[in-house]
Amino acid sequence: MVTVISRWRSIHLFALASLLLASVGLLAAQARQRPAQQRPDPPPPPLEKLKVPAGFKIDVYAEGVTSARQMAIGPKGTLFVGSRAGGRVYAITDADGDHKADSVKVVASGLTSPSGVAFRDGSLYVGAISRVLRYDDIESKLDAPPAAVVLTDALPTATHHGFKFIAFGPDGLLYVPVGGPCNVCERLDDPRFATILRMKPDGSNIEVFASGIRNTVGFDWHPTTKELWFTDNGRDEMGDDVPNDELNVATQAGQHFGFPYCHQGNVPDPDFGAKRPCADFVPPAQLMGPHVAAVGMTFYTETMFPAAYQNTVFIAQHGSWNRSVPLGYRVMAAKVEGSKVVSYEPFVVGFMQGIRSTSPRGATADTFARPASVLVMPDGSLLISDDQQGRIYRVSYAK
Repeated sequence: MVTVISRWRSIHLFALASLLLASVGLLAAQARQRPAQQRPDPPPPPLEKLKVPAGFKIDVYAEGVTSARQMAIGPKGTLFVGSRAGGRVYAITDADGDHKADSVKVVASGLTSPSGVAFRDGSLYVGAISRVLRYDDIESKLDAPPAAVVLTDALPTATHHGFKFIAFGPDGLLYVPVGGPCNVCERLDDPRFATILRMKPDGSNIEVFASGIRNTVGFDWHPTTKELWFTDNGRDEMGDDVPNDELNVATQAGQHFGFPYCHQGNVPDPDFGAKRPCADFVPPAQLMGPHVAAVGMTFYTETMFPAAYQNTVFIAQHGSWNRSVPLGYRVMAAKVEGSKVVSYEPFVVGFMQGIRSTSPRGATADTFARPASVLVMPDGSLLISDDQQGRIYRVSYAK
């Protein structure tokens, strides 16, 4: 009797398995006959949230550029973008010239926060915390990028304020900052902290150009005077309104801009201010607001925008992280005459929509996006990188 029951169970299970296999086969056949379902496209970004002056227009130039930071343009029109997270450098092309990216490719990966990029003589330069790398003839090798040439791997390894913004100056030298590895501190053990360094394109002859700079993540040279202008982020934990971030101008090599002894040109540091008076240092050209996190900047030198924007500094403000009322989250325009700022006003706003939450450390902004850097394109438009959404925006002007 037991044998009969066992045999019956075996037959029953075999029949059930056969039925299931047949059902799976039928479903697979039906699926092959049906057209493949397309995933719905993601909703377009609500660009109406971003406000620009009358006559200007803002569009999305590229998406899928994770943690997008500094940008550089090659002579063939390739846009290179560094990233703060993810360890990647991107190459973006617009082959048909419609001001929309046709492809976004990764040309370097596995790097440590390669946020800084610059282009010169056919080569892409990348600043990645303690290293500066070079990729030769890269615009001709986007599908099979060349191996990196290491110019230097001996910069400080501290990641606190270690993210780089790099650029070639009118003197042909590569300028590379090293931020202070702290909120506020003296690091007398390494004179390279809180400075802007410069070096030859092959990485040799590294020297300190300017010091007393807590954390600059943006600089450019005045198109006429050739003086170096740079942003600098003020320290935290002195209250909501002090100190301001600074827009500075270095009129010569060897100048000191105050950190950690003096902030915004007139506020002695509570810990270190007694050691050196504010009068010892170069004051800011413009106070940009407290804790706004002013980062990438560029001078406008093209002709698409109205003439009033000539020699204007466009500044990306990433936004405060511990202020009780968030501030920043915008692109500002600072009109410069000689070595002075004659006006300072918003250019693109709307990246922040309100406050999401508050805590003893400050408020968290409800952000649509966060501007990280700016670049003037050869056609005169202005690109803005957004490291929150992984987008590049394009601002254009039409009469």
